[in-house]
Amino acid sequence: MSATKRFRALPTAAAATAAALVLVGCSPSGSAADRTGLTAGGGGVATAAPGHREQAPDVSGTLLAGGGVKLSDYRGKVVVLNLWGSWCSACRAEAPGLQELWEKYRDRGVQFLGINTRDSDPANAVAFERNKGVTFPSIYDPDGTQILRFPKGYLDPQSIPTTMVIDRDGRVAARVLGGRSPDVIDAMIRPVLAEPASGGPSPAAAGPS
Repeated sequence: MSATKRFRALPTAAAATAAALVLVGCSPSGSAADRTGLTAGGGGVATAAPGHREQAPDVSGTLLAGGGVKLSDYRGKVVVLNLWGSWCSACRAEAPGLQELWEKYRDRGVQFLGINTRDSDPANAVAFERNKGVTFPSIYDPDGTQILRFPKGYLDPQSIPTTMVIDRDGRVAARVLGGRSPDVIDAMIRPVLAEPASGGPSPAAAGPS
């Protein structure tokens, strides 16, 4: 079944949702008012120490490849959550680096998960993944319903792409707004992956970079 047919039955977004998610375009240098407990650091990366992290919403939906998923399916793993759209030039530039990191970390306790937004036809997003060689899963979220589940201040809907690192307990550990190089994203992943699992020793998977 084609991607377009799979999503033909998706409900039309409610007017209130559409009005709340006013996206003016791909904005690699956007910023959000930070009311999250995250502390701004170098390179635009904001982080939170383990004792000061907020729980991420259990975002969920239909994958571009078919089937369903929710964030809590990956509890116990570090999750790299990337918000993207096929229409976004910064997303096109960032995608190969994300795929490179996915291949590096996928067997080391890290799960990548995309949220695809503002693609009215899922075929465009599927073609994007094929052209960029992206193999990690993505939720299809054309009207931004899952984005809006995050509390105010966590995401700036005008800053796409945005990448978050979610710790093993489902809490937001790091966030960067806009497209970034794989080195920046890698530096977000490593310290979270090196943290002890709940009640356990530091994972050997973290290892050297």
